[in-house]
Amino acid sequence: MRPRLSGLGNPTLNRLGHILSDRGSKYAVSGCAVTLRAQIDAALKTLKRDRAYAKATHNTWGAVLSQGGAIKGDDGEAGAGMVILRMLEREGLSDHLVIVTRWYGGKHLGGDRFRHVQTCVRAYLDQI
Repeated sequence: MRPRLSGLGNPTLNRLGHILSDRGSKYAVSGCAVTLRAQIDAALKTLKRDRAYAKATHNTWGAVLSQGGAIKGDDGEAGAGMVILRMLEREGLSDHLVIVTRWYGGKHLGGDRFRHVQTCVRAYLDQI
């Protein structure tokens, strides 16, 4: 039997969509208010219901929960979740999930990928 999120409801996901492209890779950012890990899982599930996001190479995320601390998911993009967490902590934003999506374009970006994650998170933070 699957656990239910009774009384929690699914968080409303704010998708900013395509933010930037570099050497064929495309980046998008999404996020929402959350207070529990179960809400993070629900938001990721909601995002991946969209076929384009489900087919993305990476959906990295970070959240600082007031009742659970900092948690992240790199989804194969090593270090990207920590970049998101650092930015959320510097901003003083807790109980909020930020997801950066990357569709790999065939060329390695090296350290530029971290700058692109920062650009996406900054775009999201400027919108909330």
